[in-house]
Amino acid sequence: MNASDPRSPGHRSKRPSRKERGRQTPAPVVDAHRPDGVRLQKILAEAGLGSRRACEQLITEGRVTVDGQTVRELGTRIDPATQTVSVDTMPITAHTDKVYLAFNKPAGVVTAMSDPEGRRCLADYLRDRPERLFHVGRLDYETEGLLLITNDGELSNRLTHPSYEISKTYLAEVRGPVPKDAGARLREGIELEDGISRVDSFKLVDSTPGYALVEVVLHSGRNRIVRRLFDAVGTPVQRLVRTQFGPIPLAEQRQGKVRDLRPDEVGALMETVRL
Repeated sequence: MNASDPRSPGHRSKRPSRKERGRQTPAPVVDAHRPDGVRLQKILAEAGLGSRRACEQLITEGRVTVDGQTVRELGTRIDPATQTVSVDTMPITAHTDKVYLAFNKPAGVVTAMSDPEGRRCLADYLRDRPERLFHVGRLDYETEGLLLITNDGELSNRLTHPSYEISKTYLAEVRGPVPKDAGARLREGIELEDGISRVDSFKLVDSTPGYALVEVVLHSGRNRIVRRLFDAVGTPVQRLVRTQFGPIPLAEQRQGKVRDLRPDEVGALMETVRL
C-alpha cells in the first residue's frame, strides 16, 4: 500500500496552513434579535434572576444565550414563546402568561372591573378571561373607543406615567361651527381649574352649520380633559371616540369587541416606554 494513501498506517494527515484555516467558511451566526419581541433583561428579571440592572450585567458578561447563541447586546428583543433562553448553560422558564388586549369600549360602560351601581363594566366583556386584568388609564362613562387591558403592571404604569408622554388620538363630534381660533387656542394652551392643558394637534375633519368633526392628539391623561378643553373654547362635545393609544390604532375593531394585541403591537408598546 502506498504511504501516501490515507489508509496506510504510515500516512499522516496534512494539517491546513494558517492561511488555509483563515479561508475556511465560518460557522453561520444565528440572529436572536426579534424587533417585535420583549427585551431580554425584562424576561430575565421576570424569571426571578434579579433586578433589571443585575440581569443586564448577566447579559454583558456573556452568561446569557438565546437558542444557543451568546447575547451581549442589551437592546436585544426576543420572543419568549418560541426562543430558548439559558443562563450559565441552564435553561430558564420565561413567563409567557402576560396578556395584552385592545377593547373597543361602547358609551355607557364604566372603566372598572366592577360597579357598585350595577352599571355595565369591563368585567361584562372579559368573562372568559381567567387572568387578573386591569385597564391602562381610563375612558369616562360616555366616551367610546380604544382601551388597553393587561396584567403587565410595569408596562401599564409606564404607559400612564406623564413622563413618557404617550399620545392619544380622539375624534370629537361637537356643535358647529367651530370658532376659527379654536385650533390655535387649544394648541397654545387653555387654563383649566387644574392647570394649563393643550393639544398636540388639531384637525377639522368635517363641518356643517350645526355640526363639526374634529381630530385632536394630546398626551395628557387628566380626567375628562378633551371634553373640558372643548367646553373652554365654546364647542361642547356631543360624542367622543378614542381612535389611537400610542402606536396602537383602533382601526376596524367592532364596538364591544376584545382582541389580543399582535406580537408586533406589544413590541411597539414596549419600545415606546423603553422596556
